[in-house]
Amino acid sequence: MQEIQLEGRAFLIDEEGFLQQPEVWDEEVARLFAAHEGIAEMTPEHWAVVRVIRAHYLEHGNAPMVRALCQATNLNLRMIYRLFTAGPAKGACKIAGLPKPEGCV
Repeated sequence: MQEIQLEGRAFLIDEEGFLQQPEVWDEEVARLFAAHEGIAEMTPEHWAVVRVIRAHYLEHGNAPMVRALCQATNLNLRMIYRLFTAGPAKGACKIAGLPKPEGCV
């Protein structure tokens, strides 16, 4: 594991930048990771995706499938990729504070 410093706060991450302590996540952590990923401002659409992913993770222990994510947010996959250019797994899950998903998101 590695450590990353974002605005004076230290976070343990894996080699791809995924948070290794999901319990330290809050909305400020999401904003810090979003800025680090090149997202200057979290829009309501960003938050909708992050909150759905986070809620699913807390309930099921994994990230939702893409289809479920699209249905829950009323956003199509193209829009999710516009919001998170790295995609739902590498982008949105990072910002949601999840460990790297094992499968496709």
